[in-house]
Amino acid sequence: MRWRNNLLFLILLASIGACDFFRFKSEKEGDDDPVIASVANQNLLRSELSFIGSENKSEEDSANLANRYVQSWIRKQLLIQEAGKSMDFDEAEINRKLLDYKYALMVYEFEKKYVEENLNSEVSQKEIEDYYQINKINFSLKEIIVRVNFVKIEKGSSQNSQLEKLLRSQNQKDSEAFKQLALNSGANYFLEDSTWIKLDDIIINTPLANHPNKVELVRNNKHVMTGDDRYKYYFKILEYKLQDQVPPIEFVRDEINKILINKRRIELVDQLQKEVYNRALEKNEFKIYE
Repeated sequence: MRWRNNLLFLILLASIGACDFFRFKSEKEGDDDPVIASVANQNLLRSELSFIGSENKSEEDSANLANRYVQSWIRKQLLIQEAGKSMDFDEAEINRKLLDYKYALMVYEFEKKYVEENLNSEVSQKEIEDYYQINKINFSLKEIIVRVNFVKIEKGSSQNSQLEKLLRSQNQKDSEAFKQLALNSGANYFLEDSTWIKLDDIIINTPLANHPNKVELVRNNKHVMTGDDRYKYYFKILEYKLQDQVPPIEFVRDEINKILINKRRIELVDQLQKEVYNRALEKNEFKIYE
């Protein structure tokens, strides 16, 4: 934690820009590059705002951006001044930490480039299935998920009675007819049989969003009909999984894919470090003194 706090302080120093902490400007600057703000012996020159171009910006926008930068610069300089008054800093130690931070950034960029050039982001179905089988207990659900058909339709629609009849039917043809009617007349619908979705996501903006016992709702109802002043809502619950149960692989496929790719990233960085070390070892490019 102490190292992280030191790093945060170093980032604050670095954010002042172009080494303001170490570079002291003279009180008198050239007329062609006037001082626009100062704090103690530190001056901010107009040239240091040159990055604020006028391209695609109005004069007012550019002026506001420049003003925000000046205010930010002043605050940072005041913090540095206050820090210098309140604490004793070892400049050599600060320089060493800044170099450590610089080198850490260099290594990070080097490793990032190596990973980008060598990472295979294609993950096979077998890899996902194997990982799921070994680790599925770690994917315990934190919310109810469902496979569901859902349609929202105007309360006064002539299709409501037909939808209600089709909703309750167990016939496959009637299930297809329900979907077609939803597509034709629904104000909103979800009809992906094989897709798992969070229950809260499908009942949002419906009267069921405030249901007091959603576990009992899905356990005891295969078909749910409800309504408000304007709409009727029809739900056909095909399957559900409760909190703390293991989700189906389809629900965590994308998450597993990201986990496997991240593992490859870590392995590539480890591989790079070993290659650089072994190559240097073979060439006697370093020594360890007893």
